[in-house]
Amino acid sequence: MRWFLYLLIPLTLGLGQSFDAYFTGQTLRFDYCHSGTATEEHISLDQVRLEGPWPGSRGHLLDETNLGQYFFEVVDTSTGLVTYSRGFSSIYREWETTAEARKGTWRSFHESQRFPEPRKPVRLILSKRGPDGAFHPIYTSIVNPASRFVSRAPITALGKVWTLHNNGPPAARVDLLILGDGYRKKDKRKFHKDVKRLVGALFETEPFRSREEDFNVRAIDLPAPESGISNPRAGVWRDSPLGLSFNALDSDRYVLTYANRTVREVSAQTPYDALIILFNDRKYGGGGIFNLYATASANSSSAPYLIVHEFGHSFVGLADEYYTSPVSYEDFNPPGVEPWEPNITALLDPSNLKWWHLLDTDTPVPTPWNQAAYDEVAYPWQERRSQLRADKVPEEVMDEHFQERERIIQPMLEAEPYFGKVGAFEGAGYQAKGFYRPEVDCIMFSRHRQSFCRVCREAIERIIDLYAE
Repeated sequence: MRWFLYLLIPLTLGLGQSFDAYFTGQTLRFDYCHSGTATEEHISLDQVRLEGPWPGSRGHLLDETNLGQYFFEVVDTSTGLVTYSRGFSSIYREWETTAEARKGTWRSFHESQRFPEPRKPVRLILSKRGPDGAFHPIYTSIVNPASRFVSRAPITALGKVWTLHNNGPPAARVDLLILGDGYRKKDKRKFHKDVKRLVGALFETEPFRSREEDFNVRAIDLPAPESGISNPRAGVWRDSPLGLSFNALDSDRYVLTYANRTVREVSAQTPYDALIILFNDRKYGGGGIFNLYATASANSSSAPYLIVHEFGHSFVGLADEYYTSPVSYEDFNPPGVEPWEPNITALLDPSNLKWWHLLDTDTPVPTPWNQAAYDEVAYPWQERRSQLRADKVPEEVMDEHFQERERIIQPMLEAEPYFGKVGAFEGAGYQAKGFYRPEVDCIMFSRHRQSFCRVCREAIERIIDLYAE
């Protein structure tokens, strides 16, 4: 039955066909619950919700990047045309690779997909990427935009929207929205300074620097009753408006919120294509999931790095290239399967490297580097880091520990014979062996690096082009 769905929708909406012929210009939001275990998965409807004017491109409606663990499609039922599509990933995808999910524990996560409001009934299709790399439908339903079951309740003002950069109409720009969590009313000035400082750090980094005029940036003041966010391992709990918390998926520094509907309702007050949530906390932490949101600790000494690195995850789908830091995932990138992320590879066919067009002719594949020497420093450092966290030392001590690592690692990597060259360096995607990254160092690999590698930069440009006209 799932394969039959694809036989029903062989056509896609071309650029020559009018946006106005299929869409009203408003936005619908499909809210649903994503539930199951590591071996069983279910999608159930929560609501279909009308938001404001459609903020996205009216020309680039179909996603041909082949990114994401999931794929969302909107199909016109009268013609069979795919009129809108987007790849994405989710918290559920990460959770299903944890030990908890593999034990058979059920969890449910709230998710949303936004799309232009259609003029006629449409079929919504959610598909999941299989081990073969192809997308296979896991859910389908019909939505009639004229139905009384589509919520048209007005969007409640939950904070004040303000603009940092306005470079053009939303349909022709990447609309970046910055939210804050854990900022009290009296912290408003601090939030504004944090936004300007960290957005500035993002646009100091290429290729965002060269493409700054392709972005609009807005923010929303959302007062919290108390400062900071929850930190369960330290016994700290905060009633923050967006519900951000450390220890997401039981990983100490990982910061997410499970209050998706709240985030969406707040964000719906203004046009947005991408979300960054800054939280008012000193502890190092953050997170980023493709086409969901990025989070970053605004008060950490590493905040500029965090916002750039995590936005690489959420906006572009870039993978973590490091492999020595502990994570909660188990076999997040299974052996023998080529990852979908543009910046890591299983190198199943060395003669057909996914970024071969950027490869220097004199660079061997796989590309040698002194991984053993790196590991002799990196693994003991991680053990010491875990002990310091267990001892609950001040953040200033943790900062010094990070700086100590950078003083050793940075010159070591820069001394590599193929430093700055595009190749295939083993060690990536949380695995020391069997997965490869494009360059020996990149902001997706280490904290001291302040730039993206060439492969990551190309991937970023491609996503900007998907939204900007």
